Amino acid sequence: MAGREEPPEGASGNAAGGGEDEYRSVVFDESFVRAARLQEFSAQERMGEHARAVRSLPARRLRTGSRAVLTLVVLIALAFAAAVYIGFRHPYQAPVGRRAEALRSTVIPLAPRGTVPGGTAAGLFAASPAAQFRTGASGINFPMVRRTDNFSDGQVITALTTVKDYLVASSLDPAVLTGGATRPVKLLLDPDQVSQFDRSMSRPDDDGQHAAAGWLVRFDPAKVALADPGIRVQGTLAYSEEGSDTLEVVSDHTFTYALRPAVSGPQQAGGVSLFTVRRELQFRFGREDLRLHRLELRTSYVQAGPQACSADTTGALLPLLAGQRAVSRGPAGTDPYAPGRPAGALCGALELSARPSRAPVSASAPPGTSSPGLPAPTAGSLRSHP
Repeated sequence: MAGREEPPEGASGNAAGGGEDEYRSVVFDESFVRAARLQEFSAQERMGEHARAVRSLPARRLRTGSRAVLTLVVLIALAFAAAVYIGFRHPYQAPVGRRAEALRSTVIPLAPRGTVPGGTAAGLFAASPAAQFRTGASGINFPMVRRTDNFSDGQVITALTTVKDYLVASSLDPAVLTGGATRPVKLLLDPDQVSQFDRSMSRPDDDGQHAAAGWLVRFDPAKVALADPGIRVQGTLAYSEEGSDTLEVVSDHTFTYALRPAVSGPQQAGGVSLFTVRRELQFRFGREDLRLHRLELRTSYVQAGPQACSADTTGALLPLLAGQRAVSRGPAGTDPYAPGRPAGALCGALELSARPSRAPVSASAPPGTSSPGLPAPTAGSLRSHP
């Protein structure tokens, strides 16, 4: 009986029951071998002491890691591009920086009808409409403060405080009144108005923009001096919104000064006289102005007397003192054919009235206009001559 014997030429490579048949389902291709986690050391490597038979191959993560990094970079770039696109397409554009407007000012001298009365400061104050006025900064009071649609009560208080500081510096500071100082006022102005302010101080002009009296109260120290440091003050402050980013404040105050001639030696009896200045000012605040404690002075309407109608008040106010009277009978005429800028004069007659009462100022009414909210001048009534 013939058994399972190998032929003389050797076993057939594909003989049935051959050992290779057991592994025909396993394909040991090159990719399979490279992917193996274990690799046999070479004979020389195995000769080393404590050498292992096989070693672990590092995972093939280089290509996978590179792809992850590339994907992350692409995602970051897409997010940045989307943010830039949304920023440019946002419906609420960033507000453009607003520049302060130039001040528009009007200064009207009030001429006395007769001789300027004199006396002592206490006696003159007691007999004047300023008898019930407060002294100094205490006469500048805040209205009832409430928030607006776009400004908090704290921001409103900041605006009112800045205006009060400006009124104190420009109307009550002795260094500004008779000392020629300007820095206390200048520090409170918007930087866009500083050049106009400097020009008004160094080269004043009656052009509606560069009169020194439009910014502050100033007397010529060579001619007059303060006879009483207690300046009498009364007036009102009002505020309102002028858009979502702008707050407006209107001030209307009367300042009464006791003046004397600037002469050396003891003051003579009857050498003191009163001088009254009414200032109606309009201020504007942006949010940056509130943060930096500064303001923009938009309009200034000033009535001051007793002065002569012909007085040049562009650089400083020129009071008529006790015993003096206005020389001119009225404003000079205007010749439209004369060369140069027309000198259209404005002057008022100073008439002392009864002790006035103050009504709240309407913030919407422009300075210098009549409205139910604006009181009559306390120092005297203004009569405009033709």
